[in-house]
Amino acid sequence: MEKYLPKYVPFFTLLALSGLLFLLWNITSLESWNCQRVSTFYQLQNSIQSVLKTSEFFLPVEFNYSFCAHLGQEPNAEEAREESYLLKSIAWPEPLVLGLPLRQSSDPAQSYYIIQDPGDLQVGGQLVVKVQMHNFLGQPKKHGGDFLVARLHTPELAAGVAGQVHDHNNGNYTVFFLLLWAGVAQVELTMIHPSEAVMVLRRLREEQSDRVFFKSLFRSGYLSETTLCNLCLPHKQQPLCNYTDPQTGEPWFCYKPKMLDCDTRINHSKGGYKKHLLTVYESQFFQSGVNIKIPIHSAGVDNVTVQPAKVQTKGMHFEFTPSGYYYQGSWRPLSGVVMRQFNGSLVITQCLRGKMVYMYGDSTVRQWYEYLIAHVPELKEFNFHSPKNVGPYMAVDSNRNILLRYRCHGPPIRFTSVSSAEMHYISNELDGLRGGSDTVVVISIWSHFSTFPVQVYIRRLRHILIRLLKREPATLVLIRTANLQKLDPESSLFNSDWFSQQLDAVLRAMFKGLNVRLVDAWEMTLAHHHPHQLHPPSDIISNMVNFILSHICPVRRKRRRG
Repeated sequence: MEKYLPKYVPFFTLLALSGLLFLLWNITSLESWNCQRVSTFYQLQNSIQSVLKTSEFFLPVEFNYSFCAHLGQEPNAEEAREESYLLKSIAWPEPLVLGLPLRQSSDPAQSYYIIQDPGDLQVGGQLVVKVQMHNFLGQPKKHGGDFLVARLHTPELAAGVAGQVHDHNNGNYTVFFLLLWAGVAQVELTMIHPSEAVMVLRRLREEQSDRVFFKSLFRSGYLSETTLCNLCLPHKQQPLCNYTDPQTGEPWFCYKPKMLDCDTRINHSKGGYKKHLLTVYESQFFQSGVNIKIPIHSAGVDNVTVQPAKVQTKGMHFEFTPSGYYYQGSWRPLSGVVMRQFNGSLVITQCLRGKMVYMYGDSTVRQWYEYLIAHVPELKEFNFHSPKNVGPYMAVDSNRNILLRYRCHGPPIRFTSVSSAEMHYISNELDGLRGGSDTVVVISIWSHFSTFPVQVYIRRLRHILIRLLKREPATLVLIRTANLQKLDPESSLFNSDWFSQQLDAVLRAMFKGLNVRLVDAWEMTLAHHHPHQLHPPSDIISNMVNFILSHICPVRRKRRRG
């Protein structure tokens, strides 16, 4: 056998080489296929992300929340009664006839107000203004429901106060002002929306709650996908990832990625705004310069002269008492606290010495954090590498034992990108606080709920309220109300002051009588001369911060000697 072996060596060598070449060819083909597959995944990822960048996105026309009655856990009997009471308290008057043409809707240019009894007015008294709304034909309106706001102001004194508008449901309105300073005061009346527009906004809130949509990025290794997210999603389209909070039951869902698991979600962000929400008929009631935030003028004099107080006004009945007013540019609360001016970092740090201040909520409360950081150089920020304008943020003054923190609230929130790990609900954060006289909690939560049914907001506030009732009683809690903002035809559909006013009324009712202080941002922006903005300018913010600090460090009243 050995003598025949040499002549087979070339054959076996050739066979081995052939096998090796075949193996190399397969490896190369496999690598090529893998690269092609990864390339295909990247193409799919890029196509998804490119679609997400468009404002239209892939939303079906019929997509709304009619299939999600409660958008979360169904309330128990007591909660349902509370919810019913709150919804009735903010019920808005409807037009007698729906579908009126534009020419029969409210025209602020042809409407007017008349000052009642402008003579013999004094500080501490009340000013009454009568309003008559007319349509574009010049005819008096026969029904109410227009959204009006009013203020009384004296520019030379940098003074201003909000008024209260009473709707008589017949086209007539009465405005009440409390007279708080002497001098010539000017009446300013504004129609934010006609009643016909309010009906459209109410329809959008109930039927098109998804008009702001959200997205999340999922990633594992080289693979990443982006899908739609919201409080409620049509589950028939594709499987869902359920991110409902186990402590509060607050719902949140995303469509499940096609190639990744639900636990690979890495962030949350605003997806965009839906377009083409209105019919041609409805769009008539949202025209800049015509029926969005248009002044209503006087049919006679538009100002009054207020004399210094001559008689005692204590015990007199007034239809409306504001929370405060501006004088010489400074906010003056009418009850609860003596306003102090904290000018300079030294006086601020003296007030905050030994305090832990926790700020939770949207970007309107983040403004207060940013104000303190800008005006108190002793507060040194920790770099958490957090996205700009998102947080979380933290600053300390170790010499004075001061801690200042800000964290955004949980979804829905329209920030650019928030890490999934940082999506915390305020109520859960409150559970983690020890509380006490050295703890200050500041909350602002309203703006990102404007597109959802009011029931969603009621549930969120209820969870916060329950946690606050369980806290250490000595903890100081301040809650910021909503404020007015700039509006145009598009922003009105998402951020209208009417939405904000509805949420604001619910917040005030739910926290009434509790040991919390309200920072009345609504009146502080309405009474000021600045144009309305979502993020109020610095001089309004400084008054808000002074108001907060005045509660943290109140004026000690002198004891009377017996």
